[in-house]
Amino acid sequence: MKAARAVLEFLKKSGIRHLFGIPAGSVNAFFDELYEMPEIETVVAKHEGAASYMAAAYAKYAGQLSVAIGCSGPGGTNLVTGAANAMREHLPVLFLTGAVPVGTMGLNASQELDAVPVFKPVTKYSVLVKDAKELLQEVAKACQIAVSGVPGPVHVAIPIDVQHADVGQPDIPALPERKPMIPDLETIQAAARAMAERPDGCILVGQGVRGSVESLLELAEMLQWPIVTTPQAKGCIPEDHPLLAGVFGFAGHEAASNLIAEGARQAILIVGSSLGETATNNYNVHLAGDRFAIQLDFDQTVFGRKYEIDIPVLGDIHLSLLMLIEELRVLGVSRRTAAGAEAAAFGRAAVKDAGAYNTANALRTLQNHLPVNTRYAVDIGEFMSYVIHYMRVLDRDSFNINVHFGAMGSGIGSAIGSALAEPDRPVACITGDGCFFMHGMEILTAKEAKLPVLFVIMNNARLGMVYHGHALQFKRTHASFEQEPVDIAQMAAAMGIPSYRVEAMDDFREDAIHRLLAANGPAVLEIALKDNNTPPMGDRVKFLSSFGK
Repeated sequence: MKAARAVLEFLKKSGIRHLFGIPAGSVNAFFDELYEMPEIETVVAKHEGAASYMAAAYAKYAGQLSVAIGCSGPGGTNLVTGAANAMREHLPVLFLTGAVPVGTMGLNASQELDAVPVFKPVTKYSVLVKDAKELLQEVAKACQIAVSGVPGPVHVAIPIDVQHADVGQPDIPALPERKPMIPDLETIQAAARAMAERPDGCILVGQGVRGSVESLLELAEMLQWPIVTTPQAKGCIPEDHPLLAGVFGFAGHEAASNLIAEGARQAILIVGSSLGETATNNYNVHLAGDRFAIQLDFDQTVFGRKYEIDIPVLGDIHLSLLMLIEELRVLGVSRRTAAGAEAAAFGRAAVKDAGAYNTANALRTLQNHLPVNTRYAVDIGEFMSYVIHYMRVLDRDSFNINVHFGAMGSGIGSAIGSALAEPDRPVACITGDGCFFMHGMEILTAKEAKLPVLFVIMNNARLGMVYHGHALQFKRTHASFEQEPVDIAQMAAAMGIPSYRVEAMDDFREDAIHRLLAANGPAVLEIALKDNNTPPMGDRVKFLSSFGK
């Protein structure tokens, strides 16, 4: 058995069903073996970077390890951005890269690159394997590291000759299940007492709450503490829940900002947020302030980075919430039905003209035409702030937004990975022309895989976020931010992909959009719109306006 086949047998045994990447000479030993392994489907992307975003989204929504593969040299460097993206989201992705034959290393061989130090800062583990007898062991070790403790990406570089070497009939190990991180009981008891003694508190929810929403809501209802979410966690909490005050942070809501600014709130419970810039509205000093702060996370490094935390609770968030609920019951705190004012308005900024053809109205109208259970893979750009601020949470886990790393084009690959992970759930990618010109050819990948993803392209013929940010900071913009207008719907049509172009509010016709949704594969809805309103970016506006004067 070739060493490459042994690795693939291990991945198959570990539940891997998709391999995202691009074939090339330095990794074709793997692709050749896949001829005989129909259990693993190859998803051949148009760019390794997009493949890495697909793998990351698949890991998130399938809830398991995923794999991305690229050739030595440029294939590897193209994967690095996706590794950094996965690192910020704690997603277990195995990155496999080819390498030149061991005997030619250091001789300036074609596409030679020492990829290990390149990947090291953005993965939990990065290694080059020069001995075929050690390859299976190293890949298994890397995968165990990826799914253990705080999950994250790992990288293994494999020389061509190592892949082809015969390793006999090795025993294929099993990927061990992740061991739960159990919180310390005394710490949980102290946190429960602190919450019970401070009835006037609030809860800040980050994306780490995914998979634990029901427990979070039960805890909030016991305490009757209002909830705000970070931009990353938009879509986790049902929008009609009366305790939800909206999004705090980048592009957030007035009600959430006011809640955090209130000095009367005695305590704050922070659940699954690393408290980065976008989650804290540019490190808002009022977030913790003089409040008693309790933070739940499985990543010890997030405690005390920027804010003083009185009780850090280290452990799996789901277990921490369950244990807190039990301890609160012991203390006599019982679950009450949530009651409060209508929360659906959230203090969203009013659209200047309710009938105008602008980004806010276009996105809200779009949502009215799509299935309630649609998951939105949201890319990076001006439109992103409108999505966070104006679009509504209509179903569980509705939005996939990686504001943290902010990689343009990541939403396109994410939509494909999400559609493969949960094939019965409708997926719409909201992206922009700038992102599309980076990774838009992945609509062909979706076509080849027959994935019914609706790609919604906000086309303003400029780098919108750059344009507005530069204008706020320097009171002027560079002509190069504008782009030559391109009819992207016609581009899609030339590729045999159903498309429709919107140029006015009246163009949002139900029959046209339903035609796209009924396509046996991807479709493109282009919204040609140049909106000169300042996007609802919250304190980011003040931050940018304070520089460049």
